[in-house]
Amino acid sequence: MQSSVSEIRRRLLFLLVRAFILVVFLSFLLFTIAIGYFLTSSASPVLSSVADMLESYYLAKGSWDGVDQVFTLSDRFDSEDASRNVLVLDKNYHLVLDLRKSPTPMAGPIYQVQDQDEVQSLTVRGETAGYLVLQSSIADRFGFVGAIFIPITIIMFFLAVFLVIVATLLIRRFVTPLADVIFAAREVADGKLNTRIPKKGPQDLQSLSESFNEMAFSLERSDRERREMLADIAHELRTPLSVIRGRLEGIVDGIYTENGSQISTALEQTYLLQRLVDDLRLLTLAETRQLQFDKRIVNVGNVVERVLEMFSAEAQEKNILLSFSEKNGNFSAFIDPQRFEQVLSNLIGNSLRYVPEGGKVWITANETHDGVRLTVNDNGPGISNEDLPFIFDRFWRKEKSRARATGGTGLGLAIAKQLIESQDGTIQARNLPEGGLQIELQIGKVASP
Repeated sequence: MQSSVSEIRRRLLFLLVRAFILVVFLSFLLFTIAIGYFLTSSASPVLSSVADMLESYYLAKGSWDGVDQVFTLSDRFDSEDASRNVLVLDKNYHLVLDLRKSPTPMAGPIYQVQDQDEVQSLTVRGETAGYLVLQSSIADRFGFVGAIFIPITIIMFFLAVFLVIVATLLIRRFVTPLADVIFAAREVADGKLNTRIPKKGPQDLQSLSESFNEMAFSLERSDRERREMLADIAHELRTPLSVIRGRLEGIVDGIYTENGSQISTALEQTYLLQRLVDDLRLLTLAETRQLQFDKRIVNVGNVVERVLEMFSAEAQEKNILLSFSEKNGNFSAFIDPQRFEQVLSNLIGNSLRYVPEGGKVWITANETHDGVRLTVNDNGPGISNEDLPFIFDRFWRKEKSRARATGGTGLGLAIAKQLIESQDGTIQARNLPEGGLQIELQIGKVASP
C-alpha cells in the first residue's frame, strides 16, 4: 500500500509543480509583454489629462500667458513627480513653460524634441496652439517597471509557498484515502476478496470506502456461497450415485438378482437425482429472473385448501393436525397459481417433516393494505436466532433438528424464497414465542397483467 500512496503522491506533486510552472511562465510572459508595451508606447494618460486642461486654458485666455497656473492650482500636481520633466511649447516649438528640475526651469528658446520624448499636440478650434512634452528616459521607465516587478515577485513567492502547503494538505487528506481505494481495488481484482478499506478522509471519501467495503463483502459472500453450493451439490450427488453404483455392481457380480429390491432402490436414487437436478435448475432460473410466470387473479384461500388436501394423508399418518381456520378479508392476488402452490407445498412439507408426532401445523391468511398476508406455523423445535437469516440458503442444514430427511434436496426453502420474490412478494421466518417456526408470506394486491 505504501508504494501506491507514494506513486500517487509523486503524481500529484508532478501535476501541481507542472501547473505552478505553467502559471509562472504565463505570468512572466504577460508581464514581459506589458513591460515591453510600457517601454515602447508613446501614449500616456498624464499627457491626455494635462493636454485637456491646457487646451481649455488657451481657449479661455487666447494665449499661453500665465499657463503655470494650470499646474499650481490643480490638485493633480501636488507632488513633485506629477509635473516632473513637463514642458509646454507654442506652435513654433518655443518654450512656454519648463517644469524640469534639471536644468533650471526656463522659457523662450526653441526646444528640440528628442526621440524619447512623449509629445501631445494641443489643438484649439481645429488649429494647433502648441505642444505638451513629457521627457521620459529609459532609466525612468525601468525604475517604474522595477517598482511593479518587485512586489509581484514577492507575491508570486508567497503564492508558491501557499501552493506547497495546499499540496501537502491535499496529499494527507485526499491522496492517501484514494490510494487505499486503488490498492484495495487491485487486491480484489487479484482475488483477495477479504480486503477492506479503513474509513478516513473527508465524508465523501468515507462514503466511497464504505461502499467499496460493502461491495467487497458482497463479492466475498457470493464467492463463499458458490464454493459451498458446489461442495453441497457434490455431497448430495455422491450418496445416490454411490447407492446406484453399488447396486449395479452387485447385480453385475451376481450378488443381487436383476429383478429384486436392489433395482427398486437404484431406481429411487435416480428419482432423487432427477429431483435434485430439477430443483437446481428451477432455483437457478428463479435467481436469474429467467423463470416464466403465468400470473393471473387467484383466490389464495382456494390454493391453500388444495395444498392442505394434498398433505392430509401424510399428516394423519403422523398424527399431526393441519388447519386453516384463521382467514379474514379478500384473498385475491395476482400471482402464478402453480408456482404459489409449489411454495406452499415446500413450506407445509418442511413443517410436517420436523414437527413431532401429535403436533400441529396451521395456516392463517389476512388481507392487508399491501395485499394478502399468509403465515405457515408449526409447534416444532424452531430455529436458533443466530441461524434464522440462513434458512433460505441453498442446502442449509446447520441446525441438526431440522436436517433434511431422506429423499429431500435441501432446496425447498431457497426455491420458495425465489418464487415469492420473483413475483414481487416477500418471505421471512421467525420463531414463535410459544415455540415453533413461522414463515410469513406477503403477496401483492390484485393488479392488471
